[in-house]
Amino acid sequence: MCGIVGIVDAGGVSIQLYYSLYALQHRGQESAGISTFDGTNLQKFKGSGLVADVFSPAVLTELKGNAGIGHVRYPTTGSNLPENIQPLNFQFKDHFISIAHNGNLVNTCELRSVFEEAGQIFTTTTDTEIIAKILMDEISNSDSVEDAVKICMQKIRGSYSVVMMIDGIIYAFRDPLGIKPFCIAKTENGYMVASESVAADALNAKFLRDVFPGELIRIDSDGVRCTRIAVPGKRAYCIFEYIYFSRADSIIDGVLVYDVRRKIGQML
Repeated sequence: MCGIVGIVDAGGVSIQLYYSLYALQHRGQESAGISTFDGTNLQKFKGSGLVADVFSPAVLTELKGNAGIGHVRYPTTGSNLPENIQPLNFQFKDHFISIAHNGNLVNTCELRSVFEEAGQIFTTTTDTEIIAKILMDEISNSDSVEDAVKICMQKIRGSYSVVMMIDGIIYAFRDPLGIKPFCIAKTENGYMVASESVAADALNAKFLRDVFPGELIRIDSDGVRCTRIAVPGKRAYCIFEYIYFSRADSIIDGVLVYDVRRKIGQML
């Protein structure tokens, strides 16, 4: 259980990311992080603690740019180490990459062993770094993010919603079974993706819809492009999203969480 958000907005995104993460604070209290792209360089800041404690007005002022991603962490895979605080940031072939993930892979050890046997090293103990390595390898081979996401979905197993920023372009995708929640909304001057609709509510953004299972969202200054990478034969749901993780006023897969809880209570 973590909270992720990605925003492209012509008015600047640091304050918007802050309030989005604040609205998602219930999804993780161990640490928080924000990465932005100012057109030339990647700006980043992260630390242990609550959103309000990690980010000061001075820090947010330095996080310049019209595109960025953020994360609040609840540890499921990986220890409570500074290296595990997300977003994870990389420089790859003169590109600036930042990635954050909500969910839990079930084949992390298997995939990590494959990379280590090939001579690659890791700087974290999170499954997010596994996702990053697969994506970077495949982008290097095909020069296509869409193809890389397709292969990544074929290799990883488990629940995941992922947001990635490459040189100011936001890419977001959801696992083919739709286990973890993910939605897209329209901000005043752009678009956003977030773990829950309450992040959009905090910005007075217009909730558009849930990200479809297996869908890839691309957001840049020109708008949004959506591509269905994988179409599942069935759906799967995380019951804890409805009874514990999510806020009662969130909409997940078109249903208000509060209404689900009331119906569960009636059935019990």
